[in-house]
Amino acid sequence: MYLKKMMVSILVLSPMIGLYAQTTAAEKDSIYIQQHEGDLEPAKVLHAEPLYIDLIRDLGARKGEKEWNIGLGLTDNLNFDSYEALVEYEWAPMDRLGLEVELPFTFYSAVNGTGREDVPSNRLNSLKVAAQWSFYVNEQRATSMAIGYINELELSDFASFGKPFIKGNVYNPFLVVAKRWGNNFHSLIYTGPTVEQNFHTEVFHTIYDANTSFHYMIPGTRNFIGVEFNKTLDERDFDMTIRPQMRLGIADNLLIGIVAGIPVSRENERLSSFVRLIWEPKHKKK
Repeated sequence: MYLKKMMVSILVLSPMIGLYAQTTAAEKDSIYIQQHEGDLEPAKVLHAEPLYIDLIRDLGARKGEKEWNIGLGLTDNLNFDSYEALVEYEWAPMDRLGLEVELPFTFYSAVNGTGREDVPSNRLNSLKVAAQWSFYVNEQRATSMAIGYINELELSDFASFGKPFIKGNVYNPFLVVAKRWGNNFHSLIYTGPTVEQNFHTEVFHTIYDANTSFHYMIPGTRNFIGVEFNKTLDERDFDMTIRPQMRLGIADNLLIGIVAGIPVSRENERLSSFVRLIWEPKHKKK
């Protein structure tokens, strides 16, 4: 008799418990978004930022925000492995404006008996500086847009460092459009041309990048899962790499991002992986 009453109670309460859990998750998510956007000035929309092709600063950046990134990656090429490392610092000196300085390194290791002469030399790739201006932020439509510019002074590899010291320059204007759908689903487009100038030959080489990303943010947290589609158009050649990814918060101001790279065509490389450690020092909020 007691077991029967207990079963009846469970059947009656189950829908209520499920509804309560859903409500709690929705409330947590709404509270988190309110904390991020809220009554703070200027207006800002919570967006999920892709982990591989990341933004210069949050869209709608507020003065005083800053962030350190350390990235480590591995790419399995056909004849050698390449190890990527980067250190970057980004900050907002004024509302809506983000700036960034980055030092990207690449190290190489021969595989499959490849001779050292056929493997590129290790290098500090470039001195990279960038700016991004959020010109449109609409909280009601949960939409943000920004324009930006990245400039990279390309450096010689370590084997010929200083001969010359700077071998070229890369010009990269870009446009970002981001939209949050409801509370949890996020989409973003990051696109623009990249023009590489070789100072020795005075040759200009232009490619066009179109990167799209889709993410689902876990309710009430900064954690998300998602995917980037990194597409490059180079004259008549088209390449795309699919990058499934996830971000986890391991402290209030410390995040880790994990990315896998799957090339659609394996002309030049196979699988790759990338890890990004993100630290956001605390700042005063208006």
